[in-house]
Amino acid sequence: MNRKPKRNAALTRRDYVRYGGAVVGGGLLAGCTGGSGASTASTETDASAEETAQPTADDQSYTVSMEPVGTVTFESVPKRWIAYDGGYADMGVALGKGDGITGIGGADRYYTYVYDELPGVSVDRERIEANPEVRTKEQFYELDNDVHLYDPNMLVHWFDWGQSDVEEIADNVAPFLGNLIFRRSDGWHDYRYYTLYEAFEKVAEVFGEQERYEAFERLHDDFIAEIQRQLPPVDERPNVFLTYEGTTEPETFSPYRLNDKGTSKKQWRDLGVSDALAGTDIQNLSTTNRGELDYENLLEVGPDVILVRGHERKSASEFRETVLAYMQDHPVGGELTAVKNARVYRGGYLNQGPIHNLFLTERAAKQLYPDVFGAVTSDSELFDRQRVADIVNGAI
Repeated sequence: MNRKPKRNAALTRRDYVRYGGAVVGGGLLAGCTGGSGASTASTETDASAEETAQPTADDQSYTVSMEPVGTVTFESVPKRWIAYDGGYADMGVALGKGDGITGIGGADRYYTYVYDELPGVSVDRERIEANPEVRTKEQFYELDNDVHLYDPNMLVHWFDWGQSDVEEIADNVAPFLGNLIFRRSDGWHDYRYYTLYEAFEKVAEVFGEQERYEAFERLHDDFIAEIQRQLPPVDERPNVFLTYEGTTEPETFSPYRLNDKGTSKKQWRDLGVSDALAGTDIQNLSTTNRGELDYENLLEVGPDVILVRGHERKSASEFRETVLAYMQDHPVGGELTAVKNARVYRGGYLNQGPIHNLFLTERAAKQLYPDVFGAVTSDSELFDRQRVADIVNGAI
């Protein structure tokens, strides 16, 4: 992987963006070391590191601070960019920067079809599919972006990068800025987590789009408040089993815990449901826990609602005609209360950004409270698509 940059190494991206004072001990991810030379970031950050310095009239540079990288100084607003997952990619699109995305770390989990419902909002799916799994140094050199919306520790722990690899790309191409936020069950992530909107705000600072961010925040807060105003009393809400099983004929189920505060479960927390696994010792799915439950286990748990991830390219009707139908015909699965009541639904994206979250919260409200918000197969809309499109397109 020791490929030289496309240009003279002396003319690095340091001429464009550079790391600021939060990089300590001579290492980008200074803090503690892991196996194979890997490193995770320090959990300590100077109090001022979470502040963003705005450019002065004579100096157009500005800084953005985010764990685990620390403070990054930008000489001008990035134009070419890439995100590891669909959540950060969706943030960029929400901020009106969709034209600058050059690829993604995992295209299979970036669901762009929601943009079809937003007038004038789209991304170049061909460009994304041309670079659908950007995870190697060669790819970072080739794409030559101005910022990488990746948690670099994820590259270290998932794709066998070393700290020196991260530093090389940051020095010779562009900085990393991102934090793995979709779940909170990875032992190596021993530094600050961010909520969806805290991370979104950081990305807005990167692109100088704080006004768009604030408009999204207001829309989101009003939407959630109106949804929550209509929720039934707590004792009338269903308990939920959230799982992953990508086949149409499921036999075992990988468990998720709703008490994990990752962004992938935001809609369920906002809708006030309880975790069917509460009070059990069943652990959340993670890189170190790959345990699965079978139908007999689920009979003991007895969830009111089952939410199955891994079917996001199916419509609600297609899911019911395949996964639900199989479970209804299963000799044990058919005995589950949720199956008998046809309350088995798609479980939502693993990685969601602010636009995704609006659609997923609307869907979840219909799944959980159809008597209040309408059936999940209905066309009823709970938020204003045109308003979302207006913000993305700059009519704030």
